[in-house]
Amino acid sequence: MYHYNDFDEAFVRERVTQFRAQVERRIDGSLTEDEFKPLRLMNGLYLQLHAYMLRVAIPYGTLNSAQMRQLAMIAERWDKGYGHFTTRQNIQFNWPRLRDVPDMLDALADVGMHAIQTSGNTIRNVTADHFAGAAADEIADPRPVAELLRQWSTDHPQFQFLPRKFKIAVSGSRHDRAVTRAHDIGLEIVEKDGEIGYRVIVGGGLGRTPMIGKVLRDFLPQADLLPYTEAVVSVWNLLGRRDNKYKSRIKITVHEHGIEEISRLVEEEFQQIRPGFAGFDRGLLSHIEHFFAAPAFSEKSAAPYDEAYQTDPVFRSWADTNLTEHRHPNHAIVTVSLKKHGATPGDASAEQMRVLADLAEHYGHDELRISHEQNVILPHVHKGDLPAIHDALKASDLATANIGLVSDIIACPGMDYCALATARSIPIAQQIATRFDELKLEHDIGALKIKISGCINACGHHHVGHIGILGLDRAGLENYQVTLGGDHTETAAIGERAGPGFSADEIIPAIERLVMGYLDLREGRDETFLEAYRRLGPAPFKALLYPEAKANAA
Repeated sequence: MYHYNDFDEAFVRERVTQFRAQVERRIDGSLTEDEFKPLRLMNGLYLQLHAYMLRVAIPYGTLNSAQMRQLAMIAERWDKGYGHFTTRQNIQFNWPRLRDVPDMLDALADVGMHAIQTSGNTIRNVTADHFAGAAADEIADPRPVAELLRQWSTDHPQFQFLPRKFKIAVSGSRHDRAVTRAHDIGLEIVEKDGEIGYRVIVGGGLGRTPMIGKVLRDFLPQADLLPYTEAVVSVWNLLGRRDNKYKSRIKITVHEHGIEEISRLVEEEFQQIRPGFAGFDRGLLSHIEHFFAAPAFSEKSAAPYDEAYQTDPVFRSWADTNLTEHRHPNHAIVTVSLKKHGATPGDASAEQMRVLADLAEHYGHDELRISHEQNVILPHVHKGDLPAIHDALKASDLATANIGLVSDIIACPGMDYCALATARSIPIAQQIATRFDELKLEHDIGALKIKISGCINACGHHHVGHIGILGLDRAGLENYQVTLGGDHTETAAIGERAGPGFSADEIIPAIERLVMGYLDLREGRDETFLEAYRRLGPAPFKALLYPEAKANAA
């Protein structure tokens, strides 16, 4: 993984020093909250319902054990003993005191971390496939590209006051695990005639106007990445609407002007700025790639794994669900669920963070990843070490075998924390997970993505859930709309609203009817919910949600 150089270190420390002075001025009243707001947002500090919230960047989701231990220390010393991992591969601390935030930022800088550009109208944390560098289906590791983009975008003088926030995701595999088509810019590493390049997708996004991104360039040579990306952001920076924040994202700009016109303008800008890069970025990328070399994979025996798999049904269930094929045949990718039934999705206690750090250090080449699905990954684990890892996870309440299943729910913090939320997300996720655990049908149901947002801003990615749930306020009461058929992968689709919303008391039974009815509709155990929905269309699934409408029609 990338290690800060002297410039990085000095830059981050200077930002902390500046912000410390700004916090002192806010506390002594020299700055009003309105004056302080743009300053704190530049440093990832939000004011939520009950307290400030600090959002810490985890660029492209990559951590080492020292960084995870530091997050644990920060959670215990300055928060309430836990952190919340988000769909942007960040971590949020929900209860810091304002006077403590500069000390938190200094502690982050001690391990090469920061909260810069995790908020505000700027280029946000660059995200990537959480299996990067390990996946068997990978064309190339996307993390060097993501790091190049991070360095280019951090404090970029032209892009600190954009029309709105701007998000970039990079995927290096044939299977998209980075939700690239729902980003302002999505980059897919592709290969053409033996040359590595990028498919450039623009104008994706969720929120109140969800859109799937459009292909701007089917193949962009590696050498052109930074000038072309800069051209895209520059064109949007000029065209993007500043009169209405709900229409300010690049997806609206692409929709209003058309992809052909955007392409023309980007190509013109690209040709103008391209000479200025003069190959510098290629040298920088080569330097960065050095930090992402594959570890030395062990060739020791995998016999402990084989024995445990044959004799321990609990281990076998976990292995079948939480392991993914690794590029090296004697290794596996381990996804650690932060979705124990009834728990808050994405939350990890300080003690759990330390356990994960220990496992990464002892068994995982000192690497950890955070997924956009709010779980933690050990990307490089020898199969022979898996029984020991499973034992350690069990002892720490981290061995839930539910990755990709109905209880592996993405959920935003909702109205329990967020000042923008109009309904609760966490209790709904907890109740759904608990109910299906009681039914003991998760593994029979198979792959099913449920995603929940507590407001129309869609931080829970509900639009691209196989089943999406959006919490709204209806005359002072929580009301939950259901969308069906969403998909965040390479076959991305926006879910279709099923019909009227459900009250908080009605939504869990409605989801149960829907999922149980799907079991009768599917063709064989291998047909997933999404496959069945695409084969049959929405009508039979809507009938499951609204049986009274079907009865009335009859």
